Amino acid sequence: MEWRAVLLALGIMTALLGAAMVPSAVIDIVDGRPDWAIFAVNAFLAMLAGAIVYLLMRGPRPPRTGQREAFLLTVMVWVVLPLVAAAPLIGSGMSFTDAMFESISGLTTTGATVITGLDDQPRGILLWRAILQWIGGIGIIVTAIAILPTLKVGGMQLFQLESSDQSGKFLPRVADIAAQTGVVYLMLSGLCALGYLATGMTPFDAVAHAMTTVAAGGYSTHDASFRFFADTGAMWVAIVFMFAAGLPFSLLALALLRGAPVRLFTDSQPRLYLALIAGFTLLVFMLLQRTEPNGFGTQLEAFTHSMFNVISIMTGTGYASASYDEWGDTVVVLFLLLTFFGGCAGSAACGIKMFRLEISVKAIFAHAERVVRPHQLAPVRYNGRIVDEDTLQSVMVFVWLYIATFVVAAALLGTQVDDPLTAISAAATSVSNVGPGLGAEIGPNGTFQTLTPFAKWVCAIAMLLGRLEFIAVFVVLSRRFWRG
Repeated sequence: MEWRAVLLALGIMTALLGAAMVPSAVIDIVDGRPDWAIFAVNAFLAMLAGAIVYLLMRGPRPPRTGQREAFLLTVMVWVVLPLVAAAPLIGSGMSFTDAMFESISGLTTTGATVITGLDDQPRGILLWRAILQWIGGIGIIVTAIAILPTLKVGGMQLFQLESSDQSGKFLPRVADIAAQTGVVYLMLSGLCALGYLATGMTPFDAVAHAMTTVAAGGYSTHDASFRFFADTGAMWVAIVFMFAAGLPFSLLALALLRGAPVRLFTDSQPRLYLALIAGFTLLVFMLLQRTEPNGFGTQLEAFTHSMFNVISIMTGTGYASASYDEWGDTVVVLFLLLTFFGGCAGSAACGIKMFRLEISVKAIFAHAERVVRPHQLAPVRYNGRIVDEDTLQSVMVFVWLYIATFVVAAALLGTQVDDPLTAISAAATSVSNVGPGLGAEIGPNGTFQTLTPFAKWVCAIAMLLGRLEFIAVFVVLSRRFWRG
């Protein structure tokens, strides 16, 4: 194991995360809040610790990195950085459990929160939550594009770049992809912020919500989430950019930087993604006509709320524009189902992802066809190419681990809460990195604050497993991994 490569990268990331605390300190100074010192001290300590590790690990030659180092780094980043991110929250008076829950939820872009009274919180805390999700969003995209395909996690090898090299060029390759993706990410964030400003949001709200929208995170600066902006055009801005956050950023880069928008329509994932959003939006809209005929002023408002919440849940953003858990049992079941879907591979969204849904369904039909006609070939195709057995097995293992983790988390949460819907939806929303669950306690009108510390840790671990695509964690925890 080349520990120097892992520690070198962790040192750089810790220092950068420390630097990201500076804007929160500045805005608290501007507001005259004493909290600025908490962010300033923690920023200094994080940058100092990261710089020391970097200087100690730096050598005359760059370290060589292979699959083992890549697996370990992928897991360690999502374990170490939440600890650093939680420090200013602990300094602000939060318990260790609550601070870790909030920082893990932020960096994994889950959006579940234990903080109440957001409208009265210091702007430094609100900005820090938004920054965490924005950083987590770009980290998730880079991981999905550059790391998971190389590690062949969950069938992601389908998206492995031809220039991939698993020996010696891992970190430089990640840096190159991060730079290209970062340009697109910044462009979308800037455009989203301008869109929100045009609808009447304050500059602070516009920037904070732009960061959490493009990251598919969902942290808001108001307890009412997007219900606070329901009377403005901000919902349509959010719809556009939440939808974009669920698209493959590699294709968005081709469309925005290389003038090849046609790739967005020829690829299988965006087509299925758009079809599912359109279908579920129409279905929820029709159900609203039966359950909430007078709940909205006009048909357009009902359709807007239907589309907004369908996209928000499916992409894992987690904004809420209404109390959708009161729209009837059928809608609740549909939204619980949407929690698992997710967006496209290589996007900021989590969940099972579009390509795995497509491959899984096709594999079922192919198996059924082979049962009826044993001597007939029935290959599974994706984007016109035959999916090999190794990739097919990776997808099926991922889906099985996904379901198993959800079941275990729901069972554990069931021992902590009295309402089965709360336990099931908390497990689903955590493992899928969505945010709010269903029911009075953790639904769109509630928070996770009332859960027991044990339940919060169950949710936090489920968030990490879901964001790390499960397999990477189990590989690192295996005895064979450490034996080399």
